[in-house]
Amino acid sequence: MSGAGLPEGVARRSLPLVPLVLLVLALVDLRVEFQLLADHFTFTALGAAVQSHPLAVSVLVLQPSLWIHYRRRRS
Repeated sequence: MSGAGLPEGVARRSLPLVPLVLLVLALVDLRVEFQLLADHFTFTALGAAVQSHPLAVSVLVLQPSLWIHYRRRRS
């Protein structure tokens, strides 16, 4: 009995947790890099951030695809 007392279909429209958790973890991992880039942006600093955090950057780049995949899977 999921969604008791809620209108029909609300439980299916809930946010998928996997892309949301991955997004938060990637942003936490890149927090210092974002602060450095905000203080003084250079392409060298951007390249170093991408090179030193490839998993976090790939999660950020693939976020739209993850949202589409998990929304389609739940419905």
